Amino acid sequence: MKPYQVILNPTAGHGNGARALPMIRASLARHNIAYDLTWTERAGHAIQLARQAAQDGVETIVSAGGDGTLNEVVNGLLQLPNFGGLLPDIGVLCVGRGNDYAGSVGIPADLDQACRLLKEGVPRLMDIGRVRGGMFPEGRYFVNCVGVGFDAIATIEAAKLPRWGGFMSFMVAIFKTIFLYNRAPLASIEFDGQSFTQRSLMISIMNGRRLGGGFFMTPNSEPDDGLFDLCIAEQMSPLSIMRLIPHFMRGTHITQKKIKIRQAAGVMITAHDGPLPAHMDGEIFSTEGRQVGVEMLPRRIKVICPPSQEKR
Repeated sequence: MKPYQVILNPTAGHGNGARALPMIRASLARHNIAYDLTWTERAGHAIQLARQAAQDGVETIVSAGGDGTLNEVVNGLLQLPNFGGLLPDIGVLCVGRGNDYAGSVGIPADLDQACRLLKEGVPRLMDIGRVRGGMFPEGRYFVNCVGVGFDAIATIEAAKLPRWGGFMSFMVAIFKTIFLYNRAPLASIEFDGQSFTQRSLMISIMNGRRLGGGFFMTPNSEPDDGLFDLCIAEQMSPLSIMRLIPHFMRGTHITQKKIKIRQAAGVMITAHDGPLPAHMDGEIFSTEGRQVGVEMLPRRIKVICPPSQEKR
């Protein structure tokens, strides 16, 4: 058994995973990394592959895909009966569309640099979230974010677009969504003893910092501080949304009056007059549900990051 198990999603990034395989093999060889490689064959397959690799005693599991593939790898590990014990380290090779979690923690998008990081990086204990609602009333783990409202609809629209880069796809999808999602449901948002009710265009519950390949939803978020960073946007006009887009790209939206930034270890969102479309790490899990609950699980996994990203 090799110390590294690479789980490759060939369909990640509209087929970029399969196209990147020769480069991945060449880079792993260049950096003298002994590995086994398996392909995912269907949705959810990486959960099974990661769980089996951990049971077999693999030291490091490498997710080669996007945020969705990493989500499945993490769910495979945390579904082990004894997941509170010693788990494999997690490495990431970015071949998906957005690769937002990797970008949030300093993992390079360049495959050769990312392969080198597998040898030279430092395992960093990271927080994980658990969401309940929609397709997962029993709960599902996530690494980067849960998004309710506008960004969920934009995620649906981005998946319909041609084989473009993650940022370009999301940008086009945003402009479509501006005119598709023009009335958010009235919803109560409860977190850490606080609550308010409003029509929220978007509620982003972030463990990482970034969405859509280049939108810094919570630029000050730390993925190992035991807290989610919340970005809550009030209902607003299409013109107001367009004016905010450059702010989200720079992370300066946090100064705008229609944006609330909060921190919390747990969040419950309840709709009063309409469904809550929601995504988790870029995968839609609710279109008609009326309630989404999120809880923080501090420092549950170890992700290989650049030494400068290690938090001592």
